[in-house]
Amino acid sequence: MAKNIVELKDVHLSLQSRAGSVHILRGINLTIRHGEAIGIVGPSGSGKSTLLMIMTGLEQASSGGVRVADLDFTALDEDGLARARGENIGIVFQSFHLVPTMTALENVALPLEFSGRADARERAAEVLATVGLSHRLDHFPAQLSGGEQQRVAIARALAPNPKLLFADEPTGNLDARNGEQIMDLLFNLHKTYGATLVLVTHDKRLAERCERIVNIEDGRLDRAALELEGAA
Repeated sequence: MAKNIVELKDVHLSLQSRAGSVHILRGINLTIRHGEAIGIVGPSGSGKSTLLMIMTGLEQASSGGVRVADLDFTALDEDGLARARGENIGIVFQSFHLVPTMTALENVALPLEFSGRADARERAAEVLATVGLSHRLDHFPAQLSGGEQQRVAIARALAPNPKLLFADEPTGNLDARNGEQIMDLLFNLHKTYGATLVLVTHDKRLAERCERIVNIEDGRLDRAALELEGAA
């Protein structure tokens, strides 16, 4: 059996509000195998995006165990979590989160430069070519279509060669045609690079392209996971 790259054990997350404590995640147990493509589905407010935040170290669990890429995320401080993300994790959000005053090349090179890579711009150009944007390197986000902006965001996530690629509703701001192209690109890159893909979506049709689907409702995972034969 393949080694697990993500292990969550009895993970809870509660946040305080004026009305009192709000329980968002309630005893999550989940393992994800190295190289797997997994879809996490559920209705709005079910906790699926929060679950992604826990797995990427952008949110700390209130209790339970979180182990990602052989690192204990519950034992790391903010600097340690930031290093872990930079070395192991790529994230693609629904909103592209591009710096508007930077070109496509500069947006992709930025996190590489922060990590001290001397070949940041060369690597950025290489991965932008991989997503079909070699002709748009010097364009600013406002000069790019929504689909092109998401391709830049994907290139930025892939540039450090992450072990894990997380995509949170990556087609949510795109029309159907661009959304389909982005999903084709993500799954092709997953196969090419071998990175574990975690797709968070409310759209089961997209999730069904994964090898496995888990459903979250009211902060709890269904016990049964759907294993799909012949997944893309």
